[in-house]
Amino acid sequence: MLSFGVLQARVTILGSGTSHGVPMIGCTCEVCQSPDPHDRRLRPSIYIERDGGPSVLVDTSTDLRQQALTYGVRRVDAILMTHSHADHVLGMDEVRRFNILNGGAIPLFASASTGRELRRIFQYVFEPPSQKGGGIPQVDLREIDGPFAVDALQVQPVPLLHGSLPILGFRFGRFAYLTDASTIPDEAWPLLEGLDVLILNALRHRPHPTHFSLSEAVAVTERLAPARAFFTHVCHDLPHAATNRSLPAGMALAADGLSFTVEVG
Repeated sequence: MLSFGVLQARVTILGSGTSHGVPMIGCTCEVCQSPDPHDRRLRPSIYIERDGGPSVLVDTSTDLRQQALTYGVRRVDAILMTHSHADHVLGMDEVRRFNILNGGAIPLFASASTGRELRRIFQYVFEPPSQKGGGIPQVDLREIDGPFAVDALQVQPVPLLHGSLPILGFRFGRFAYLTDASTIPDEAWPLLEGLDVLILNALRHRPHPTHFSLSEAVAVTERLAPARAFFTHVCHDLPHAATNRSLPAGMALAADGLSFTVEVG
């Protein structure tokens, strides 16, 4: 496992919702009709800005353009992909704008299997057509096969299972981001010791075959014992305020725009 330094980074939750987002199209439930802005949840993603750089985007969610405009994301030095499901990758085309702002291609880190899926889904990116027009995202796809660094930001990949699908979470110093998990494999638990902040998925109260339920997320958090935990990838079954009142101390539902500072390597 990597050793971590004491530099600071600001983490912003760009989206804390599920693949449908909240409110859901055509739904009139209490949460989807809620006036509480915390009950409005874009698709899941986070943004990390380390002191002195770099700025890192985790997943290119379906709502990336709206997230960038809302939360002032003006620079992306690298992209990390947890997996290739639509809600986590379909904002890829918005990378074009960051190519212009950055002045070139952006490194994109993914597991081998996720990289293969990205090449299939975004064939036009990796095998550009001869006809030009509109611009094409420029990314430098790099395989994750162990701990790595984005400039001076140290990254520890964390193996997870999303149902039967192997995916990745990421640890940055004393912070870890784990979304879409239903199982934490035995080999991953030691990688998650000593956290100050944990972001973990918690879909709803009822069990789900590919995501932690709220009670399962609470149990994982109690085992890892971070100083603080925020639950993301939340569906419309969980009202923000009422759910938070029911949670143990140090735990809360995440919310779009939530930002905090944490030690990173």
